[in-house]
Amino acid sequence: MFPRRQLLGGVASLAACPALAQGGMAGSFESFLEGVRADARRAGVSPATLSRAFSGLQPNQRVIELDRRQAEGVLTWEEYRDRIMVNPTRVANGQRNYAENRALLGAIETRYRVSPRVVVAIWGVETNFGGNTGGFSVIEALATLAWEGRRAEFFRKELLAALRVLDGGHISPARMTGSWAGAMGQPQFMPSNFERMAVDFDGDGRRDIWDSRADALASIAHYFQKHGWREGEPWGRAVRPPPGFTLDGADTDSVRSLRDWGRLGFRSEDGSPLPGSELEARLVLPNRGSGQVFLGHHNLRVIRRYNSPVNYGLAVGLLSDRIG
Repeated sequence: MFPRRQLLGGVASLAACPALAQGGMAGSFESFLEGVRADARRAGVSPATLSRAFSGLQPNQRVIELDRRQAEGVLTWEEYRDRIMVNPTRVANGQRNYAENRALLGAIETRYRVSPRVVVAIWGVETNFGGNTGGFSVIEALATLAWEGRRAEFFRKELLAALRVLDGGHISPARMTGSWAGAMGQPQFMPSNFERMAVDFDGDGRRDIWDSRADALASIAHYFQKHGWREGEPWGRAVRPPPGFTLDGADTDSVRSLRDWGRLGFRSEDGSPLPGSELEARLVLPNRGSGQVFLGHHNLRVIRRYNSPVNYGLAVGLLSDRIG
């Protein structure tokens, strides 16, 4: 994963930007590619793969623009939750996809012991259930970002990982598309995450997170399993704080059982008592929120390993509840 793949799709070469096309970064693009070729060959990538991957390759100005662009505005938690992440259309599509893939999701849950609801929620927020996986060439995007230099070391490592993925025969260069930052396929894995986490669930010998729904969804589940998902535990819940509670200075570090949170006066959002459980939780406050308060369990931290912003984790959790 890459922190919020803001825009998917679109291709624009540097032909319209002569200063950059002529190597206005750290040396010429051609010299940069030669260095990558040498590193890739030392890593065992075949000359045939490198020839296919780098044929006609040019830096992409649109990728550089998106990498440098500052956000024009920041959504409140409520806007992000209700308009972007947990809107009625996404919930309905999530419920439909959950029902249509029930057998597959059940098989994935049996193997990885991860809630199928959170798998479908991630699938929904990352690529609209596989409908928008990105239109950028991953090799082109990563090569551009590695050459451009702002985060050269990170993107060079991802480019080399992408070349190894191609060399493994999992996908063709033409089909290896993704976000402007190189996040790939239905789960939006960065290439290094693909190497560690993608699985061949349909048994065809390829880990195809682009066109195999089985591989894509199982890879999400495998990611959560490897990051410590606890089977049968909730991610968290919205709560009603006790009288006198204020957001300023709220203790978000202390870990207490639900029973103890209840003793402190916290209740479920509908006003009912919290479960008298020893399940541990900590207070979680959305960024730019107007008062909603959550208790987050261990599995919320696992969701945030997929994408770290707290609002992302909370929205995925809420969406998973409504899907289920």
